[in-house]
Amino acid sequence: MSSSVPDSAAASDPAAGAQAVTTAQWPLRFQRHRFGGFCFDTWGCSIVYNGFPHGQEDPERASASAASFGDAYPRRMKAAQLDIANFPAPAEVTWRAKDKSEHRVRIDIAALFADGLIRHEVAREDVAEGVSLNDPEIILEVNDRTINVYMRCMIPLKRPQDPANPNSDFRADLVRVYSKTY
Repeated sequence: MSSSVPDSAAASDPAAGAQAVTTAQWPLRFQRHRFGGFCFDTWGCSIVYNGFPHGQEDPERASASAASFGDAYPRRMKAAQLDIANFPAPAEVTWRAKDKSEHRVRIDIAALFADGLIRHEVAREDVAEGVSLNDPEIILEVNDRTINVYMRCMIPLKRPQDPANPNSDFRADLVRVYSKTY
């Protein structure tokens, strides 16, 4: 995960919230985000964040296993809830694990991202300069007895990753920020 020390006052100026976030500001920060909630190997899994439900609330319906999606499983997790100001109340998560044990937790997204930094794996010298950034995705995954929280943000690159593909000029890595097994 990339991190650095701010090199200008603009990077830490809260008044900059009205302006577009660009790669010129370092470290990269966000004022809004997108959210997605996913359940694997659970029964009656419900995730409620910013008043929007995710998951499957039917207590007699099992969710698919992550393994059933193969290598594509992390790429399938996308944020469907858009344009969320940082930060609403914690996510409320209730579910039964594969063994049908019941769980109820609150995941405080605001606490996990209190520094406002975009989590990514791109070195500063590889980031295209002055490009506007989209809101990052925050993904909450319930997988049997484990909750993972990830961030994904499209980071523009100075050069394509694959010289033969001019459309490979970005990275959008899924970076795990939090994990806890219950």
